[in-house]
Amino acid sequence: MPNSSRVWLITGTSSGLGKATVEAILAAGERVVATARKPEVLDYLKDKFPSTQLLVLPLDVTNETQIKSAFERTIKQFGRLDVVVNNAGYAVFGEIEGIPEEDARKEFEVQFWGPVRIMKEAVKTFREGNPKGVGGRVFNVSSVGGYMANPTLAYYSSSKFALEAFTESFLKEMDPKWNIKGAIIEPGGFDSEWKGTSPYHIPPHPAYTDDTNPCHMFRKIHESDRPVLGSAARMGRALYKLADEPELPLRIQFGSESLFLVKTQAQKTISEGEKWGHVSRSTDREDMNGEEYVKGLMASGNFNRLKD
Repeated sequence: MPNSSRVWLITGTSSGLGKATVEAILAAGERVVATARKPEVLDYLKDKFPSTQLLVLPLDVTNETQIKSAFERTIKQFGRLDVVVNNAGYAVFGEIEGIPEEDARKEFEVQFWGPVRIMKEAVKTFREGNPKGVGGRVFNVSSVGGYMANPTLAYYSSSKFALEAFTESFLKEMDPKWNIKGAIIEPGGFDSEWKGTSPYHIPPHPAYTDDTNPCHMFRKIHESDRPVLGSAARMGRALYKLADEPELPLRIQFGSESLFLVKTQAQKTISEGEKWGHVSRSTDREDMNGEEYVKGLMASGNFNRLKD
């Protein structure tokens, strides 16, 4: 195994996109630290690949001690870290009124605070653990549900919305000379164990069981046997290849379904801005010209850097 090959650290690799990405990395001959709450599910990979290429570690992303240990062991084993993928997550499925606050808070611990802790360790490792200027890449796996929300998945989408906002701010804080870049991955539906094992289904709240209720209708869609469009294996390979790109998009959709839904939602936002813009402009100060003010902002070099 050449020492020049990249080193990846990925959370949530027991199934789905995380597992597929690990397999794509190993097939390409690169090195990976695969983490999971139950690492024994990856024993089949340990039997195929040497410890010089694969390190499997237990990791609960809500456990800060385990997070620090994972980064320390990565550097000890491989001497560097090039790419971090925040993939661990699950969904609490139910109406807002029916989901206990404790369950909602746990979801935020896993899907927001967990990645936040990982990212803070990642930037420190990229900046101080790697050779100067090498930097690194961070990919945060969100969801199409991190761009638009649906009934019965309010807390799931809220945690993903929060992660996307944090990621955008995080990337804008990076000094260019650190060479730290990243992207938000927004998958649509894909063939994985997610539907059968990940969502925590809360029984329907009695007020939302009418056939015409949006929550009831969305449950029926979710519980149906309709085929999913996305391929976890192809998504894993796409994520692997994305790390080769010299420049990254802030957001990228995985799957035609996700791309369509995000574009539709973005266009809706633009259309609403055009329709209701007169209300927005009516709140400007009377002694200032809003159009000229915005032009001034656009001409600002600092503003242009932050908006990109």
